[in-house]
Amino acid sequence: MTTDRELQERVLNALEFEPGVDAAKIGVTAHDGVITLRGSVKTFYEKWTAERAAGHVYGVRALANDVEVLPNHDTRRSDTEIAEAAANALGWDTAVPAKAVLVTVRDGWVTLTGTVEWQYQRGAAEYTVRRLYGVKGLTNSIVVKPRVRVADVKARIEDAFKRSAEVDSQRVRVEARDGQVVLTGTVRSLSERREAERAAWSAPGVILVDDRLAVTP
Repeated sequence: MTTDRELQERVLNALEFEPGVDAAKIGVTAHDGVITLRGSVKTFYEKWTAERAAGHVYGVRALANDVEVLPNHDTRRSDTEIAEAAANALGWDTAVPAKAVLVTVRDGWVTLTGTVEWQYQRGAAEYTVRRLYGVKGLTNSIVVKPRVRVADVKARIEDAFKRSAEVDSQRVRVEARDGQVVLTGTVRSLSERREAERAAWSAPGVILVDDRLAVTP
């Protein structure tokens, strides 16, 4: 049984091992498997990287990322500069359909809207913008709308789980109807939960994934 102190130390070590994170600027607390990150960083990408690193630690059931993004003189950008940079970056990204995503920026917070056919395209747009200087936060409101409906979505997702080295397919249940997928059951870590959701989104025809998986290390 992992204690809160042990889990806190594991997460701190993971942050220190992550080259993209200044671990000295981030504090970690743990309570019943729930990790809270606090502190400040210069970029939104560093905040996201810290969250990803903490989420991969075994024993973490849930995570609250309260780290603030406080750009310094070198990383600060106006909303106009961020919007222009985001539009240009999306325009050069081959994974994002041309002119499919609209960018709006307010006080450094970016909102993405539009419609794409695949979740990977939605994720690619978010990843591209997440790395830009000046971004303080991001809301991804892009809608996934497949061009055609695909039969046997449930079977395709279950097969994907069986192929995955990270997902225990025996512990995850899938329900699918009209492109909407519900995942229930248990996983051993946050990273396994994210992999299960990613695999579900990868099935053709999926428009929504309702992830109800419980993390039980």
